[in-house]
Amino acid sequence: MNPIEARHWISAEDKDLKTVSFFHLSFPEQRAAFEELIQHTPAIQVYDTIWQQLQELMKTRHPAEKLSPDLLQQKAAAHIGNGPADEYGVWVYYPWSQRLVHILDEAEFVEMRTSRNQHKITAAEIKTLAAKKIGIIGLSVGQSAALTLAIERLCGEIRIADFDTLDLSNLNRIRAGIHNIGLPKTTIVAREIAEIDPFLKVTCFEKGITEDNIEDFLQEGGRLDVLAEECDSMDIKILSRQRARAMGIPVVMETSDRGMMDIERFDQEPQRPLLHGKVPDDLSYTTIRQFSGEQRMQVALNILDYDNISEKLRSSIHEIGKTITTWPQLASAVALGGAMVAHVCREICLEHNIPSGRYYVDPDQLFKL
Repeated sequence: MNPIEARHWISAEDKDLKTVSFFHLSFPEQRAAFEELIQHTPAIQVYDTIWQQLQELMKTRHPAEKLSPDLLQQKAAAHIGNGPADEYGVWVYYPWSQRLVHILDEAEFVEMRTSRNQHKITAAEIKTLAAKKIGIIGLSVGQSAALTLAIERLCGEIRIADFDTLDLSNLNRIRAGIHNIGLPKTTIVAREIAEIDPFLKVTCFEKGITEDNIEDFLQEGGRLDVLAEECDSMDIKILSRQRARAMGIPVVMETSDRGMMDIERFDQEPQRPLLHGKVPDDLSYTTIRQFSGEQRMQVALNILDYDNISEKLRSSIHEIGKTITTWPQLASAVALGGAMVAHVCREICLEHNIPSGRYYVDPDQLFKL
């Protein structure tokens, strides 16, 4: 075993931005590296709540018993045996925040992380989902979706793609601190997922999706089980669907307007028209890239079905380039979209009946008197 186990998120120019290190202190080499890290990192912050985690593990494994704090402590001590407590589990180091955290090792960590999902998600389903791979292109609604997928632990790998960095104006809908302004959106999402669950694999495509890397995004390291397409680029919307359809990968998209959710089950319908036939099926990536801004806008309006978008979005579109620079999005709509993407991805991965179509979960209509 290597002195330090590390998991790397792909495509980072500086891997320290998104790399966590794991230390098992029962291995002398790893303990030495651990102690050297502490010695040479004066600002390091150490968080050791292993006993609290162990007691919760014991409580979870004995749900029918009312265990006193003393009995929980006894069971936890018996569970780890005679070895030192600092050697139980694993220590995780987050270089971007200089935090060193002591947690249960992977199997027990995942057991506890998913324990409150049961039985809405059964133990068998949790195991099934752990083998799934979900890709997300675009990190506005996509950020909310990625974090929800991670929190609910609906897959074993999340692939994320976005070429953009965080701007101050993005903070109207993207969950991030102001200290993250200027960082790649992929970095921000990968870091937050690592802080929720360092054992989840996150693969980053920091240059976004292009004709050159779409194949890698969809299938390198194993084919995606679901693609969530949440980008603004018309050419990538079409290209990603064409390639996903060829590979039999279902595509989902939430638009953060009227809770509109698109589902395209290319895994079940390999000849299904792209975007429910709202764009020409032979429209190519190269052709769209040659479109004028007005032509691209027309494609977008066809996809959205202009007559069915909200009145406020309809009026906002006419202000682009006049009083606003781009499409408006609200945090509440983005949060709703992320939840819907996660829900649909879960149901597809569990092979539940989720048919193709366009669906609306429109709060304005639901709560209208």
